[in-house]
Amino acid sequence: PIADRLYVLAALITFGIRDIVPWWLVGILVLRDLVLVLTLPTLKRLGYTGLPVHFLGKAATANLLAAFPWLLLGTGDSALAAWSHAFGWAFLIWGTGLYWWAALGYLWQVRSLAREAPTTHTSPVEGGAGA
Repeated sequence: PIADRLYVLAALITFGIRDIVPWWLVGILVLRDLVLVLTLPTLKRLGYTGLPVHFLGKAATANLLAAFPWLLLGTGDSALAAWSHAFGWAFLIWGTGLYWWAALGYLWQVRSLAREAPTTHTSPVEGGAGA
């Protein structure tokens, strides 16, 4: 998963620099990973090193990885480039939507794990000194 994230990040930054995709879209996709990174301390506190990868997350990543070569082919002036551009954007839009949908699923899973975790708080002793 970390290799996929690094590949996606490198490709997005490169595409942003080359004006193949707008920076706001790069930001939306990077923000998703940052949001999920923020859940790691909670997962670690609960005794988890990460969450299992779900099919939806794999589908999202597959769409993004499929989008990148199509977007590169779409930078030319030929009829093939026009088709490639359309295919690339279709995969990119679907991938972005699925990427965030998967993130919501992961966030829900972290929430559920946190709610199910036993509490470590001790209840105050009734009637004791200082009560």
